[in-house]
Amino acid sequence: MGGYILGRILAAIPVMGFVALFVFLLLRLTPGDPAAIIAGDAATQEELERIRISLGLNEPLHVQFLTWIGNLLQGDFGKSILSGKPVTELIAARLEPTISLALTTITLSIIIAVPLGVVAAWKQGTLIDRFVMALSVLGFSVPIFVIGYVMISVFALDLKWLPVQGFKPIGEGFWPFAERIALPTLTLTLLYIALIARITRTSMLEILGEDYVRTAHAKGLKERQVLMRHALRNCAVPIVTVIGIGFALIISGVVVTESVFNLPGIGRLTVDAVLARDYPVIQAVILLASLIYVVINLVIDILYVFLDPRIRYA
Repeated sequence: MGGYILGRILAAIPVMGFVALFVFLLLRLTPGDPAAIIAGDAATQEELERIRISLGLNEPLHVQFLTWIGNLLQGDFGKSILSGKPVTELIAARLEPTISLALTTITLSIIIAVPLGVVAAWKQGTLIDRFVMALSVLGFSVPIFVIGYVMISVFALDLKWLPVQGFKPIGEGFWPFAERIALPTLTLTLLYIALIARITRTSMLEILGEDYVRTAHAKGLKERQVLMRHALRNCAVPIVTVIGIGFALIISGVVVTESVFNLPGIGRLTVDAVLARDYPVIQAVILLASLIYVVINLVIDILYVFLDPRIRYA
C-alpha cells in the first residue's frame, strides 16, 4: 500500500514539470507584447525596450524559463506586470470567494445528488427515475450564464430575497456571506447535481445486479441497508472520482459564474490577467489550477486504497 501511494506521488512531479514548461512556452510564443500594454500606444521604441529589459523579456527563452523555475522553487511567483504587486498577494486576496463557492457547491451537490442517483437506480424505469434523468439532461444542456441570469431575475429582482451581486467574507458575518454566495452556489449546483446523480445512478445499476446484493435481499435485510451498506459502498470509487474531479473543475473553471455574479475570485483575476497579458499572474493561476488537479487526483488515489481491497492488499 505504501509503495502504491509513493509511486502516485512521484508520478505527479514530472506532470507538474511538463505543465510548467507548456504554460511558459504557450504564453511566450503567442502574439502580443506586455511592454506595449504597460507603456501605452504613445510609447517610443526606447521606452518599450527599457520595459522589456526590466521585465527580463529581452533574455533568451531558456534563460527566462530557468530564472522563472528557480524563483518558483523559492516560493517567488514574481510580480504582476499590471499592478506591480506580488502575484502571491493577488491570488491570496482572491482565494476566499472561489474556495467558498467551490465548497458550498460540492457539499450541496453531494447532499442532493447521491440520494437522487440511488433512488433513481432503485426505482429504475419509474417516474422518479425519469425525473432524475430529465433533471440531469437539463443540468448538462442549459449554459451556466443562462441559469445565473434566471436566478438573478427570479430570486433577486422579482422576489427580492437575495442580493444581485457581490461577495462578503465570512469574517464579516455568516448571514451576509450566505446571502451573497447562495445564488452562485445554486447556479453551479444544478450542473454538478446532474453530473453526480447520473454517475451514481449508473454505478448503482451495475451493482444492484450482482449476486451479493441478491443474497442480501434473500437474507431479509431492509431495502435501505441493502442500498446503502452493500450497493452504494461498493460503487463508491467512480462516485468519489467524479466528486473529486468536479471539485477541481469548480475551482479552476468558475470564470463565467464569477463574472455573472461579480465575485472577486480567481476566475475574475484570470480574465483580467489574460486581457492585460500579465504573464506572471496567468502562469501562477494555471499552475495553481494544475496543482489542485494533481493533489485531488492523489487524494482520490489514496482513497482507492481504502475503497478497493484489491489495492489495499496488493
